[in-house]
Amino acid sequence: MAILDAFTQGHPELTLAQICRLAGLRHATAHRLVGELTAWGALERLPRGSYVIGLRLWELGTLNPRGLPLRVRAMPIMEDLHAATQQHVQLAVLDGTDALVVERISAAGAVPVVSQVGGRLPLHASAVGQVLLAHADEGLFLEVVRNGLTRFTPRTITDPATLRLTLAECRRIGVAVVREEMSPDAHSVAAPVTDTKGRVVAALSVVCAEARTHLLVPAVVLAGRGISRGLGSGSMP
Repeated sequence: MAILDAFTQGHPELTLAQICRLAGLRHATAHRLVGELTAWGALERLPRGSYVIGLRLWELGTLNPRGLPLRVRAMPIMEDLHAATQQHVQLAVLDGTDALVVERISAAGAVPVVSQVGGRLPLHASAVGQVLLAHADEGLFLEVVRNGLTRFTPRTITDPATLRLTLAECRRIGVAVVREEMSPDAHSVAAPVTDTKGRVVAALSVVCAEARTHLLVPAVVLAGRGISRGLGSGSMP
């Protein structure tokens, strides 16, 4: 697990020496384990000798109920939302204390964004994150604020009391609107996606450079409800 955890979006390709250092393993041990992982398909060895994550892990990842099934239901609606807005559209789920992006449709020429499929976003500074945190339990909120809220821009919420009020407003109006809290010039609006029991299982957002994100709210809410219906949800948060 330490070997697999050494691979990140910033370091998707590693040499054996780098794996040893990042995983804290001796060369002989790492060499043996990397060989076993490669034989099984969890890792792939490139012609130049370095390693990348193997397709076997992707294959297993598609079995997660919050992964492929959700994406299959969501993609047609996300495509419609993208066509209507001509902006970035993304879908995220809660994973620990982060929002994990499971699908995204990019718009050419739109505002640059830091997220990508498989990437993580902070719960307090992203619209999808605020939706997921707003509908999570109190324990997660306390965990998120315990070590301090990272400031990404001058507009990032770093005060726990302000964040709590923001999340309450998100629950009240049914959407989260974030204005340049994650990165400059990036504005986003997100709505919840619910399952058959009315639980929030994902968040759908549009990210754009326009500050008038309130104009996108109806479309994003409607799309979120459409995905929820596809998952069999009979109730909206």
